[in-house]
Amino acid sequence: MSTLTLNPAPYIIIDFDSTFTKVEGLDELAAIALKGHPERDQIVQKISDLTNKGMNGEMSFADGLRQRIALLKANRSHIEELVSFLRTKVSDSFKRNTQFLTEHAEQIYIVSSGFKEFIVPVATELGILADHVYANEFMFDEEGNIVGIDEENVLSMDGGKIKILSSLNLSGDVYAIGDGYTDYELKASGLANRFYAFTENVERPKVTAVADHIATSFDDFLFDNKFSRSQSYPKSRIKVLLLENVHPVARKAFEEEGFNVEFVKGALDEDELCERIKDVSIIGIRSKTTITKRVLENANRLMAIGAFCIGTNQIDLDEAAQRGIAVFNAPYSNTRSVVELAVGEMILLIRNIVGKSNQLHQGIWDKSANGSFEIRGKKLGMVGYGSIGTQLSVVAEALGMDVYFYDAVEKLSIGNAKKVNTLEELLAMSDVLSLHVDGRKENTNMIGKREFDLMKDGVIFLNLSRGHVVDIKALADAVKSGKVAGAGVDVFPKEPKTNDEMFESELLGLPNVILTPHIGGSTEEAQENIGHFVPSKLLEFMNNGSSYGSVNFPEVQLPKLKDSHRLLHIHANVPGVLAKLNQIFAKNNINITGQYLKTNEHIGYVIVDIAKDYTEEFIQEVKEVEGTIRFRMLY
Repeated sequence: MSTLTLNPAPYIIIDFDSTFTKVEGLDELAAIALKGHPERDQIVQKISDLTNKGMNGEMSFADGLRQRIALLKANRSHIEELVSFLRTKVSDSFKRNTQFLTEHAEQIYIVSSGFKEFIVPVATELGILADHVYANEFMFDEEGNIVGIDEENVLSMDGGKIKILSSLNLSGDVYAIGDGYTDYELKASGLANRFYAFTENVERPKVTAVADHIATSFDDFLFDNKFSRSQSYPKSRIKVLLLENVHPVARKAFEEEGFNVEFVKGALDEDELCERIKDVSIIGIRSKTTITKRVLENANRLMAIGAFCIGTNQIDLDEAAQRGIAVFNAPYSNTRSVVELAVGEMILLIRNIVGKSNQLHQGIWDKSANGSFEIRGKKLGMVGYGSIGTQLSVVAEALGMDVYFYDAVEKLSIGNAKKVNTLEELLAMSDVLSLHVDGRKENTNMIGKREFDLMKDGVIFLNLSRGHVVDIKALADAVKSGKVAGAGVDVFPKEPKTNDEMFESELLGLPNVILTPHIGGSTEEAQENIGHFVPSKLLEFMNNGSSYGSVNFPEVQLPKLKDSHRLLHIHANVPGVLAKLNQIFAKNNINITGQYLKTNEHIGYVIVDIAKDYTEEFIQEVKEVEGTIRFRMLY
């Protein structure tokens, strides 16, 4: 069987410093050798500046090299330490593609202005042939101190890389990969057919400006040329858009995986989002960004949505599912934070601490117990008994409260919490009423004038759930009349998109009312937990195909991919799709090593692990199966 076609490899000339490795070897050698030197930082910076000037073509390379060596005070022992360090700093994309380097070793050369003494030990471990490494060499005295360089080596001179490549007299296409201007000169001289500016570690505008192509990683280079590679698609080409100032650990998680990440502090309105979401594969949002059908119609490459919060009502889940877009959220990551805020506000409000504090700020000393109560023995009523409600019930009970709840869905109570049969019953009996419902449209204004009238006089009222579930005017009237003795509100029907916008509400200025800017889950601990949790689910989906934890997608928890290629087929949930796929596998003699299927009311999700031998025609047949929504291949 003819396998998926791959182009024959040309001769590939690779730079070492800041390309094959993430760092500049000579700079790092200086940092190692000058440990304890009083002017270490200044000298290392001077060497680094000279390196950058040479790489940008701003000064003679030969002059810069000699100036750097003159500043360097190093010994053979320091080189040994440097080699150990550089082994940990090989560029990720080169490490991933060791197999390609090994299989094409005869056609791959490292041509560097660095030094063989530290390049050869590192490069050869990844399959590079020692005699295919061309670099400078140090000169040592009898004590092993570096006293200079081999002046006869052409790489110590201006145009040295050109001279080396000319001497190799390679017949066939030659591609040069590097981060510096001296690498571009190989193309400018006519000795290389293409120059790829390598930007995985450092991006030099003067170099990228003259490049034939920009290679954001070695994967990118291999994909561009249809060479065999470790990744089916370069992650550096996959765009991730993170909105609403999600925790930095989320950004770091995607960047460490090699994704192309854009970070935006605020939310975007529908028009802005329709424009920004084009060519985005993963988007991360919080509660202020709404992903509508119109937004999804403009999302030409979107594969996954991460809600860095509990709720997902701001996302058109059905439309996303029908387009093969998986949605993940953080259902439990900020639960404790919301519970603690609720407990804190209960105590502050029932003790009238807010009113007393405001008076004291005005110079009024009102030492009295009037209107101040303990929460012990009070009835806490909760509307909604999900993850937050259940945890709040446990903490409140520990504080001596009697806990009651109403939920439209049958829920098993925890501890001594008691379920009541109707919302009206709960409203009439509660000393403290706390809302913990989701954001579905049916819950709009579920608490209005009628419901406030049913409550006890002097009730403490909390809404830390969704803004639209409470009629704000009705709440304001209830506070003014004394029906509600105190209120804590964290969410509002209309909220500013950014911190620069003014907040307006009928609740402003009312006594014994705590207003917070949607920060129920905004603790450092919660946001960091969410920042870890949501990317982990998104990365599992992107890297492995696992959809476990998705709120709109058939949930499949998959084993790690090993020695196979994985086909991910998302299709409309109609009969016969799996049968058609299996017919294609059988017709093409495809060896299936694993197969998984899950469906929901909208879509089916088939995952098939196959042997690596298959044809392009086979892949095309799979893509063209009737009902196909989206197809991906992973390896």
